[in-house]
Amino acid sequence: MQLDVILQARHADTLRNLLQRPDGIEASAYVLFGRNTVRMDPWSRRRRLRLVSHEIIPVPADDEISASARHVTWSTASFVSLCRRSAEQGLVPAIAHSHPAGVRAFSRQDDTNERDLYRLLRNRNGAEAIMASVLLAGGDYFMARGWFDDKEPVAADIVRSVGSRLLYFGGEAGTSNAALVRQALLFGEAVNGRLAAMRVGVVGCGGTGSATAMLLARLGIGQLALFDDDIVETSNLNRLHGARRADADAMRPKVEVLAREITGFGLGVRVHTHRGWIEAEAARDALKACDVIFGCTDDHAGRMFLNRLSHFYLIPVIDMGLAIEPASAAMRDMSARVTVLTPGAPCLACRGVVDPRIAGEEALRREAPEDYERQKREAYVRGGQNPAPAVVTFTTETAALAVNELLQGLTDYRGEGGWAWERVRRLDRGIERKRGALQAPHCPICAREDYWGRGDMDPFMDRIS
Repeated sequence: MQLDVILQARHADTLRNLLQRPDGIEASAYVLFGRNTVRMDPWSRRRRLRLVSHEIIPVPADDEISASARHVTWSTASFVSLCRRSAEQGLVPAIAHSHPAGVRAFSRQDDTNERDLYRLLRNRNGAEAIMASVLLAGGDYFMARGWFDDKEPVAADIVRSVGSRLLYFGGEAGTSNAALVRQALLFGEAVNGRLAAMRVGVVGCGGTGSATAMLLARLGIGQLALFDDDIVETSNLNRLHGARRADADAMRPKVEVLAREITGFGLGVRVHTHRGWIEAEAARDALKACDVIFGCTDDHAGRMFLNRLSHFYLIPVIDMGLAIEPASAAMRDMSARVTVLTPGAPCLACRGVVDPRIAGEEALRREAPEDYERQKREAYVRGGQNPAPAVVTFTTETAALAVNELLQGLTDYRGEGGWAWERVRRLDRGIERKRGALQAPHCPICAREDYWGRGDMDPFMDRIS
């Protein structure tokens, strides 16, 4: 079992406030985690559990029994209540405590206390119960582990927070590639190592998606997952990176063409491909195993799916779009857009990027084409899609804008404090700006904080098809 722990940035801040006492005394808190169960990680071929923070709960002040610079103990009454809630809601209970002196290791006393609490949880919630433990060492370093039995805990491979930045606290790092030495001159070997360990998905492998995948591979991403259902056509050859005339003649899947080209780079990128619709259950493990997903699809239904996924599983989605709207005599709009989706940022629905009605029509066309054509004739849907203009330099520039946003989230190389929730570049005017938006008060994603970090549930992401 491989274990990761992902904290919402606001939860990481709350834990720092609860666990850092001005007198240098240890403190404690509770966390409820959602589960992201990856039955088989497509790269390690092992089961992976990702715990995603759902709620922070202070330990009641009157529960504290004793505390010093080296220990903290409290009554188990509130922990029993936590166990009950976790069982009712299908969540994982966790205890969090601090080491004010900055010791980055769980102590023997921690082992003893946590084992006792885990036994209490198991006796109450059953033999399959899981408990997590989070440690704040010093003021800003998080560690975590999970208890699956009462013998030895499993240390988290990765602990990170997701918000305006993508911050890692130790954990696994890949081996930096010698081919990336000049990149390390700017960002350092540590960033190259982090990129090598990352699992990144690209949904949609057309003009922007193929360029995105190629850039990510050259950047040093170690694990790539490519999702697309389409084949290469002759009309794709002007913008589909890596595609050849022979691929169009043979009607090869786009994901296979990209995987072939990326493997041929010789940079050690491990590529997983999924040919099919991303809402299919067969795609879930690969999607849920990703650290970041690039949304390069041009359909509303796919974007709405990823919009929801980013909030349920705390997986940042970097969505991109290219708007080229021809007028009669001149171009009315030529814009590249990159939007970061994560809890706390206005979602695609609030920004007006996706339309639920169009998404429903797309789903109907895909799942029941005869019904779609019937409703189209009866004017219940707005008609078929017309091909949009496409220029390879514009699709590639959009992809570069999106991949640079990933670097901004990891390194803050622009000095802006983190990534922009939405960045728009006017390709015809050579100008770029950040575009703001308000979260709609009744948005089913932005206004439903009970969905943020909720993880696995039935039905999947609380969607009824």
